[in-house]
Amino acid sequence: MNFQPKASHFIDGQYVEDESGTPIEVIYPATGELIAKLHSATPQILEKALQSAQAAQKSWAALTGTERGRVLRRAADMIRAQNYDLSVIETHDTGKPIQETTVADANSGADALEYFGGLAGSLTGEHIPLGRGDFVYTIREALGLCVGIGAWNYPTLIACWKAAPALACGNTMVFKPSELTPLSVLKIAEILIEAGLPSGVFNVVQGYGDVGATLVTDPRVAKVSLTGSAATGRKVYAAAAAGMKHVTMELGGKSPLIIFDDADLDNAVSGAILGNFFSSGQVCSNGTRVFVQRGIKAAFLNRLKERLTTVQIGDPMDSKTNFGPLVSKRQLDIVESYIAKGIVEGARLVSGGKSLPGPGFYMEPTVFADVRDEMTIAIEEIFGPVMSVLDFESEEEVIVRANATDFGLAAGVFTNNLVRAHRVASKLQAGSCYINTYNMAPVEAPFGGSKLSGVGRENSKLAINHFSEMKSVYVSMNDVEAPY
Repeated sequence: MNFQPKASHFIDGQYVEDESGTPIEVIYPATGELIAKLHSATPQILEKALQSAQAAQKSWAALTGTERGRVLRRAADMIRAQNYDLSVIETHDTGKPIQETTVADANSGADALEYFGGLAGSLTGEHIPLGRGDFVYTIREALGLCVGIGAWNYPTLIACWKAAPALACGNTMVFKPSELTPLSVLKIAEILIEAGLPSGVFNVVQGYGDVGATLVTDPRVAKVSLTGSAATGRKVYAAAAAGMKHVTMELGGKSPLIIFDDADLDNAVSGAILGNFFSSGQVCSNGTRVFVQRGIKAAFLNRLKERLTTVQIGDPMDSKTNFGPLVSKRQLDIVESYIAKGIVEGARLVSGGKSLPGPGFYMEPTVFADVRDEMTIAIEEIFGPVMSVLDFESEEEVIVRANATDFGLAAGVFTNNLVRAHRVASKLQAGSCYINTYNMAPVEAPFGGSKLSGVGRENSKLAINHFSEMKSVYVSMNDVEAPY
């Protein structure tokens, strides 16, 4: 099996290689097999990428928004046309089942390019009358050179979510994917060029944390957009702040999913499954603290166990497989360590809990019940298929407990009492709240967190504000008065 790209990096409209960079081995999570070998960006590669993006920015910004949008929309169409081939790469990059990647990954990236491509021509300022004929007009301007740093769980989607609003506003971008999943974004860069994007507007460089640190601190960079852990976010945010750079931080979570006793049971179980086991639990917004009202706790756990018997774990390229491996051996080890902590601290293992023998990094979908708020598995983000089920009695109690976390990315509530649903959602401290569903992420809606879960928002019209700034031009139609 070979997924070796033409070169490690994509700069100024073409593939570029420098084999003196630190090797990056791409491992297929389903088998542990080496499927490609790339090289981390050297200082020379980084300089080439930054120079290319800086040189291309002014001419790209000088196009009309409609012209820029036309390129993005064309790229969206091309991605959809190549969805299966892109999904095959994504599956081998991440280990996620082809059943999932053909629906969720490249298609979502195409949605972002289409949405912001359509929005680009509408990015205008406003006229502000001041009286006596004086007025102010505003001009929305690009920030300049932006850096995007991606995570390994959704490499294609994240690259497009960052590139689409950045490019729509007239910025250029240097994007660094995770070293664990470096393949997918190279194909997106190819497609953007084929769609008519000028060379240098979107560049891809590979590398470890040192490469990201170099990009974040370069004085030519105006904006940094990161998807990653809260720990990484703290470091990147601090480094960007030293240069007064604009930032968007989409970080981790330990999100609450609240299920009241009047909820539709099967819908609630479906929500819990989507909020814990989609992408084998490797989703930042997952509702991994499932608060179940005591009156339906037994029924919920019984139905959940029944549903989990239908899980199809296996070859991610088999269309029947709906549960794949974790991204790496290291991530599998991390998840195993949390499961061990859950058992030691007294949580009741209801289902799963074991890694699977043989090649690949597979872990069974795991459910703990009788979890208490102070347990490690209820406090720390695991980023794997581990659900913690906690009991609660009253609405007032569960809101306090749900908010008792340093994170604030997402939250959900299942109930047939819609008055209560909206009341609870209004009190949950999270950037995205779901009622009788979970983990939706349409490009039309803003996505992002509060507290340690991040800064700023991705997607929707709000993302435009994070990739542009307003210039005010004051115009006087009258003589200028001065005290002397």
